[in-house]
Amino acid sequence: MGISSKNFSDKELSCSHCGENKFDQKTLDALQELREAVGKPMSISSAYRCPAYNNTVSGSGTDGPHTTGCAVDILCSGKTAHEILSLAMIRSSIWKGIGVSQKGSHDSRFLHLDTLETDMRPWVWSY
Repeated sequence: MGISSKNFSDKELSCSHCGENKFDQKTLDALQELREAVGKPMSISSAYRCPAYNNTVSGSGTDGPHTTGCAVDILCSGKTAHEILSLAMIRSSIWKGIGVSQKGSHDSRFLHLDTLETDMRPWVWSY
């Protein structure tokens, strides 16, 4: 059994390929705090990814942000995306990486948030 919180289950934080959950507790605490600030459910499309799976779905290869357990993709669009993005930007001391994907169908739009500490952060990008 991995970690979970009041609003996020072990399953939704686990790798959809191997089922392993190495999600970071500090990142989960920040995610729970963000969820409480938003005041409504947040649907996770991707959290921890094992290196092999990440290599098949991301250009970041076997050592991308999701493989550290410090990254999460939240399905959202429109007003909800704006709310989450605004709250994450205010918390830039926590959320160091913010990726914005708001093209395509509404059910595939998401925000990537991570807590990685590097010299290149904070950083915002679009997909």
